[in-house]
Amino acid sequence: MSERRIGKIISVDSFRLIVQLDEDLKGLYKSGFNDIYEIARINSYLIIPVGADRIVAIVTRVKIQDETEIEKNSSFITLPRSQRYLVATMIGTVESGEDYKQGVYNYPILDNPVWFVTKEDLDKIFDTKIEGNINLNEDYYLPIGTSPAFANYNIKINPDMFFGKHAAILGNTGSGKSCTVASIIQSLFKFEFHDKKKIQSANFIIFDTNGEYRKAFIGDDENIYESKELVNAFHINKDGLKVPYWFMNFDDIDYLFEPSPGTQAPIVKRALALAKGQELAITVEELPPSFISLIYSLLNFCDNIDEFWKLDSYDIPKNVSDLGTYKTGKFDKTELIKALNDLQLLKQQLKQYAKPNPKNLSEIKERIKTEIEKYSSTITTSKSLQDANIDFPIWFSFINLVNLFIDEAIQEQESSNNKIREYLSTLKLRLTSYLNDERISSPLLLKSKTKIESALCEFLAFILGDTCKIFIKDSESIFSKYYESQFDNVKNGYLKKEAKSQITIIDMSLLPFEVLETITGLIGRLILEFLSRFEGELRGTYPTVIVLEEAQNYVPEKDRGTRVSIAKKIFERIAREGRKYGLSLIVSSQRPSEISKTVLSQCNSFIIHRLQNPEDQKYVKQLVSAANEDILQQLPILPQQHAVIMGDCVRTPVQVKINKADPKPNSDNPKFIEKWLNPYDKNFPDYKTISKEWEEGGLHN
Repeated sequence: MSERRIGKIISVDSFRLIVQLDEDLKGLYKSGFNDIYEIARINSYLIIPVGADRIVAIVTRVKIQDETEIEKNSSFITLPRSQRYLVATMIGTVESGEDYKQGVYNYPILDNPVWFVTKEDLDKIFDTKIEGNINLNEDYYLPIGTSPAFANYNIKINPDMFFGKHAAILGNTGSGKSCTVASIIQSLFKFEFHDKKKIQSANFIIFDTNGEYRKAFIGDDENIYESKELVNAFHINKDGLKVPYWFMNFDDIDYLFEPSPGTQAPIVKRALALAKGQELAITVEELPPSFISLIYSLLNFCDNIDEFWKLDSYDIPKNVSDLGTYKTGKFDKTELIKALNDLQLLKQQLKQYAKPNPKNLSEIKERIKTEIEKYSSTITTSKSLQDANIDFPIWFSFINLVNLFIDEAIQEQESSNNKIREYLSTLKLRLTSYLNDERISSPLLLKSKTKIESALCEFLAFILGDTCKIFIKDSESIFSKYYESQFDNVKNGYLKKEAKSQITIIDMSLLPFEVLETITGLIGRLILEFLSRFEGELRGTYPTVIVLEEAQNYVPEKDRGTRVSIAKKIFERIAREGRKYGLSLIVSSQRPSEISKTVLSQCNSFIIHRLQNPEDQKYVKQLVSAANEDILQQLPILPQQHAVIMGDCVRTPVQVKINKADPKPNSDNPKFIEKWLNPYDKNFPDYKTISKEWEEGGLHN
């Protein structure tokens, strides 16, 4: 193989090596038996034979070192002698007779020969074997782009690794992140598996921060998405984005309404318990402490027959009569009254100077003790249910919470603190302002006065694109009405009836900032808790992917003051636990340094576009192995649509030119000069209409 040699190794460490090119190579190419081969270009490959194996390295640096010697005799000067060197990162191994595998386990030595890469090597690196029965778990078969260095080769990923584990798509604004997300998902639906099968039951939920993805998966009048009927994407705009407030748990409510932790939060928690407890008809009625004290005194007297005469000082009939008037909720006091009456009979025997039978006394004591334990258990269970139900998705009237139950909770506490009503006044004002603010009350349905039957069931099906399974035409549900409008409205009609929607696009651009994190986190939590209820063999059988566009808005590394983002809590939990339930994340962001480290550290695949901010570059380099740092040096100069892809989803770290999304998301840059060259339009913009809609609701179309 001497004809393939281009140089030798003069330095090697755990992942990087330096190659000294042979002096007879005067250009950038070398003639081989079948072709002319490129030998010294960034992102090209080298082959290092080590025994029967061949190590693959990617060129990351090319340099010339001058060795100028100047003799002491100034009248004699030697000509400079230059030597060319390559710096390369070892990325994988082609074992004897086997396919290419990522990773290096058998290292070369000094003076080890270095070969140029041939077509046969590239075929193995890029896996160009004829498509047959694909191993869905192990093969890298879904083409998402091409190699900039070798234009005839596709870059392929394993979609199970990419979608089944968390992934991050990072890059400056305008670098092509949205197009990458759209292109990869479009490639998945376009790909034909064995027997020409296509994806039919996918679950993608896209949190569309900028309102870009409707065009990519539905199209517009000029460009219809070719897989529109197959994907059957469901776009939820401001009219359909209704997340019932009673789905919120206490953490959600605490984050949105910001009650002070010392005084206001306990009152809100108690008011919620009262509001939801009323719906559950849970009543907690307690016996007076004095009566409970009496019962335990009677039990003490029953322990000693010689002390039983002291019962004469207790008016048992009166206490039994009082017990009959007390409200004890779910506790049935019948048996306790019987036992106390039997104890009264023994007391009458004492008056007749007849010594009670100890066996009878012991029996009555056990009956009283059993009933008191039942009472205590009922009270404890009722209280715990009433406290716990604040996190259940149970309907209650928000208006009554503000106007009735907070006052009731205050009244319960006022005996110990007369200023508590004053402390709650600011919170009530804040709740009232949220109630009257259409921007907030409309998406959360705060003004809802009637219970929506099967709201949770319908909402989950709505969000997960299974609406056709749940809703019936002419239903009064707000979800059904919106779903049906997508068929009846000529302008918006696009859904295929009785078919699964494989992509749900939630247009978050319409949400006010005040509720953005709350609603996003709430939807994420409901999906996670829904999937976690698939038990045993069903666990993970409904795989779902959540795409977080502009993820720094939902999972910020730095919190606002002392308050931890509610969306951050949920998506960090999904990042840690979601995979075992079949729930994964694709996070897309232009500022990786501002995203939660917990979320990014759980990502197994990275597609990184141009990054020019030094902090973001440094942050990304910390996320990947040191062996890939040299490859990431290219990030500041990557052109649009190009990216570095690395991680579990790809056979080897590589630069890729992402396939064009067709249609593209609505993320094009505004055309300033083109628009400014147009003649002045007297009718645009429509100030009156925009201002009126703004004043009436604050939401925009």
